[in-house]
Amino acid sequence: MNFRHRSGEKSEPEINLVPLIDVMLVIIIFLMLTTTFDKIAGMEVALPTADASSASAPVSEEIVVGVAATGDVQINGRRVNGGDVGAIGSVLVSARPAKGREPVVVINADAQAAHQTVINVMQAAQNAGLTHVTFATRQESRR
Repeated sequence: MNFRHRSGEKSEPEINLVPLIDVMLVIIIFLMLTTTFDKIAGMEVALPTADASSASAPVSEEIVVGVAATGDVQINGRRVNGGDVGAIGSVLVSARPAKGREPVVVINADAQAAHQTVINVMQAAQNAGLTHVTFATRQESRR
């Protein structure tokens, strides 16, 4: 048995990247499975409670409108400058898909939001030709 290295060969340590890649893939999969995605990420909205069951009809397209307690309005995550009917209506028209079924406008209004702001959103949806309007609520917890 000859354990001596030959004079022409240099022995350099090798870094094995396979275990590192395995660990990184496990971390990525873990983060993908545990991450939650909110439809309205930019505003704090406390939805009012309701005791109604959810609709069972499939919805092809939604336009999500968020109304904060401060009166700020977001449509599909895009902030609307000004809370008047015209400004909201122009953003609703641009958010409307070109083809397909008519989208449903889902209003996520804070429980403390001004009633006039919600009415402005409903009026803007009507002016934009969007007739399917619904409100998002959270189900009241039963003890």
